[in-house]
Amino acid sequence: MTDGVEQFLAVRPSLFGIAYRMLGSATEAEDILQEVWLRWQAYDRESVESPAAFLATATTRLSINAATSARARHETYIGPWLPEPVDTSADPALGAERGEALEFAVLLLLEKLSPVERAAYVLREAFDYPYSTISEIVQLREPAVRQLVSRARKHLTEARRAPVASAEQKRLLEAFLVAAQAGDFEGLERLFAEDVVSYSDGGGRALAARIPVIGRSRVAKFIAAFASHFWVGVSFRPAVLNGQAAAILSKDGADFTVVSLSASTEGVDQITWMMNPEKLTAISA
Repeated sequence: MTDGVEQFLAVRPSLFGIAYRMLGSATEAEDILQEVWLRWQAYDRESVESPAAFLATATTRLSINAATSARARHETYIGPWLPEPVDTSADPALGAERGEALEFAVLLLLEKLSPVERAAYVLREAFDYPYSTISEIVQLREPAVRQLVSRARKHLTEARRAPVASAEQKRLLEAFLVAAQAGDFEGLERLFAEDVVSYSDGGGRALAARIPVIGRSRVAKFIAAFASHFWVGVSFRPAVLNGQAAAILSKDGADFTVVSLSASTEGVDQITWMMNPEKLTAISA
């Protein structure tokens, strides 16, 4: 391979992993990689000592800029904004050293961080970059980078309970689907933590709740109420999305919803319903 293709392809999975964690969108991550590729093609590559470092830096900086504008768009988004699901069955860590910052619940929490803070956390926790390297990428002094990562880590720890093991999460998802299909109010309540939250992302393109539904009884009533018509003619298949068990719902041969949940020892504490057809393209493909 010539013209830098081999060097780019060698690190492409990690570049996508960085951009996706920064933006929560596979589509936007691919756009970032396209821009990085164009810049790499136009650059004097003979002058680059480390192609991997150059490409990671370009990807991160472009993602920081994109995340800044994305935050403004999310504020005017119709209903709750949820990350776009990605298939991690073949690559559980999505190009990273560790599978950090992939689960829907974590990506939602990362939305509350500044783009630079998010970048520092992702590069350190998911890709195990040295603080000195992160400092060069985000153009801050190393003590400031350490503080950013520490603050982000603390924010995520305080805002989220310790998750259950993947096998238990899968079991709870299966039990949830059975109870949801049956409209079993009491069965649903037994699965939920007291402060469970249900998020539905229709993006104005699919019928979905425009606000989060919060609380054990409210969420159980909400799900039981639409069971009689929502599940008619629906089939579902298991999937591994964002590093966790999920279910892809189909009707009339077309995928229309992805359901996932996160849970702690207190029960299911978050349910996500991705219903925006624009965000299901990659999964359906």
